[in-house]
Amino acid sequence: MKEDRILRIYTDGGCAGNQSDENLGGWGAILEFGQAVKELYGSEKNTTNNRMEMTALLEALRAVKKENQEIHVFSDSSYLMDCFRKKWYVSWQKNGWKTAGKKPVENQDLWKALLPYIEIHRMTFYRVKGHVNLASPSTNTDKLYAKFVEWNGAQFSYEDFLYVTEKNNRADELANIGIDSIR
Repeated sequence: MKEDRILRIYTDGGCAGNQSDENLGGWGAILEFGQAVKELYGSEKNTTNNRMEMTALLEALRAVKKENQEIHVFSDSSYLMDCFRKKWYVSWQKNGWKTAGKKPVENQDLWKALLPYIEIHRMTFYRVKGHVNLASPSTNTDKLYAKFVEWNGAQFSYEDFLYVTEKNNRADELANIGIDSIR
């Protein structure tokens, strides 16, 4: 999986007290290019989990200095991954930023900030199962690997799956560091 010309971004967001009037959000991102690794994290008060998931990717992309980069994004956010993989944003834009149900698209500010990056980079989006405890004997990694392949394709080995899962767990840790920084 370690092709040196591909930038891999692993992201996660979290929100302590999501759906409450007052809450604490955090996001984490890991950028990996060959042997170079950069970790980022941050926080925001009174936000949502989805906004933190999106912010993690946005801040990671803002850290990319080179255009036309091949980027593989790994996230446990089905909301974020489905938007890009299923190209929801195309319909949203055509419909004046309204959903199929004619309601305003949530988080438009972040979607509008993210979309230019898909024009200046070659991006592929991969879904990851979040919060997987690889050390637990009760974790059925074979079943989780099968789901990972179902979501993302058979080009990933079992070892790739374990590596990506470890990186996603680290991104989750970074998001929690963000939350802890504003407690």
